Amino acid sequence: MDEAACRGLPAGASREFTTTHWSVVVAAGSDDTPQATAALEQLCRTYWYPLYAFMRRRGHNPHDAEDLLQTFLARFIEKNFLMAVDRAKGRFRSFLLASLKHFLADEWDKVNAQKRGGQAQFLSLEREAAEGRYWEEPASQVTPETLYEQRWACVLLERVMQRLAADFAAAGKGEFFEALKAFLVGESHSEN
Repeated sequence: MDEAACRGLPAGASREFTTTHWSVVVAAGSDDTPQATAALEQLCRTYWYPLYAFMRRRGHNPHDAEDLLQTFLARFIEKNFLMAVDRAKGRFRSFLLASLKHFLADEWDKVNAQKRGGQAQFLSLEREAAEGRYWEEPASQVTPETLYEQRWACVLLERVMQRLAADFAAAGKGEFFEALKAFLVGESHSEN
């Protein structure tokens, strides 16, 4: 995976390094507490762009991808689908992608059964930033599923780098990390 494919996080994304910590998933699915809300927000921010890129690669236009993704996340939260997540059955990101595919199939059925109504009001979740990032995606024949996995890995790697930078800075070794970073991400280093 090249560095250009892993451009930075969307505006407002969490600066904490997180993989799918099952404690975060469990906390997000628990009762309505500040910790549950924070955990749910963390999960949404982590997976929003990979899910958006998946939907765009499947052929949805930017507006439809945004609307569908927001509806999916709202329904996912409202119906507390996190309670159905079972760590023993596999990765959370696979569960989330399978849930999105099921949702999209249901929505396709609804749209083809009746005309879409205009009753719903949608809020923008970083649409412009996501669409700009999507257009920077390299042209390729990768499947939407592969693109989703790649974008998830990019978010994960970006957070690892942010965490390392913070750890080195806290130890008073920020300059050392900046020198080391070029070797970690494969940047070419040229002198001016």
